[in-house]
Amino acid sequence: MSARSIFSSYSKLLTGASLAVAVLALAGCNEKAAEAPAPGRPVLVANVHYAAETPERSFVGTIRPRIESDMGFRVPGKVAKRLVEVGQTVEVGQSLATLDEIDLKLQAEQAQAEFSAATGVLAQAGASEQRAKDLRGKGWTTDAQMDSARAAADEARARLNRAERQVELTKNSLSYATLVADARGVVTATLIEPGQVIAAGQTAIRVARFAEKEAVVAVPETLVGRAKAGVASVTLWSEPNKMYAAKLREIAPSADPATRTYLAKFSLPGAGDAVSLGMTATLTLADPATDRVAKLPLSALYNQGGSPSLYVVDDAGGLTLKPVKVKSYESENVIITDGVDDGARIVALGVQKLDPAQKVRVVSTLSF
Repeated sequence: MSARSIFSSYSKLLTGASLAVAVLALAGCNEKAAEAPAPGRPVLVANVHYAAETPERSFVGTIRPRIESDMGFRVPGKVAKRLVEVGQTVEVGQSLATLDEIDLKLQAEQAQAEFSAATGVLAQAGASEQRAKDLRGKGWTTDAQMDSARAAADEARARLNRAERQVELTKNSLSYATLVADARGVVTATLIEPGQVIAAGQTAIRVARFAEKEAVVAVPETLVGRAKAGVASVTLWSEPNKMYAAKLREIAPSADPATRTYLAKFSLPGAGDAVSLGMTATLTLADPATDRVAKLPLSALYNQGGSPSLYVVDDAGGLTLKPVKVKSYESENVIITDGVDDGARIVALGVQKLDPAQKVRVVSTLSF
C-alpha cells in the first residue's frame, strides 16, 4: 500500500471520530436542556393593603391648658411685691404677690377695739338685767323697767356678735393681702407691677394649671359629626412616634364667622409633663364604625362561575387561589373585606390564563 493511501485512510478515521464526538456532545447538551426547568410565566402583581373605608382626617392644633385662671386680690390696695415671672412653675399655696398691709392692719386693730368695747357694754348690760330681775322678783320695780333692761342686754349681745364677725372679716382681709396659687401650674401672664394700685378682683397673675391639657383645633362643618362620635388621637410634631388618646370635651355651638369652622377642644388624659403648653399637635379623627377594606384592580378578580377569588403569589413563585369577600365593585376596581392577608401579593393581570399548578415570575409590582 502506498503512503498516499495510508494517509487517506487515516484522515477518514479522524473525521469519523470527530463526528462521533460532536454527536455525543450534542446529545449531552440536549439532555441538559431537557433537564433544565422551564422559566416561570411572567406576571404583574399588586400588594394587598387594608385601610379604613372612610379615610382618616387630620387637623393641626395647639396644646392648651384646660383651666387657665385669672387670679386677683380679693381686697383693693397697693402692690408691694410681685414674686413670680412668666414661665415660672408654681405649687399649691405658693405666694405670687403681696399688697401693702398698713391699712388692712389698722382695720384689724379697729375691729379688735370695737370687739373689746362691745364686750364691756355687754357685761354692764348683763349686770343691769340681772339686778332688774332681782328687784322685780321682790316687787320693787315695774315691768317697764324690766323690759328696758332686757332690751339693753339683747342689744349689747348683738353688738358683741357683730364686733366678733368684724374681727374675723378683718383677719381674712389681712390674709387676702397675699395672693397664693390654688393649684400647680405655670405662670402665663403677669399684669401687675410693684407700686400699682389695683381694685378688688382685678386680674393680677394668670396661671395655667397642669392638671389636664387639651388639644384645640378648628373642625370644618362637614366633620362635626365625626368629631362628636369618632375616635380621636393626637401626635406631637416634636414627638411624632408617640400617640395620645383624645376625647372631645367641648365644641363651639356656632361656626367662626371668618373661617366657618367650629372650635373643638379635645382633652388629653394621658399627657404628662413632656407635653408642654403651646406645642403644635396633629389631631386625627377616625370613624369607629367603618370597615377595613382593600382596593384592588378589577382585572385581578378570578371568577369562573364560583366565588370570586384571587391568585396569591408566594416567594417561590407558587400560586394559590383564595376566595375573597367582595364588598362592592367600581368601574376599574374591586373592594374586598376578607380572604387574603394584608401585605399579600396577588396577580393583577391575566388571571384567566393561569393554573394553580404552574410557577410564575414577578416582573413588576403595581402601586395601588
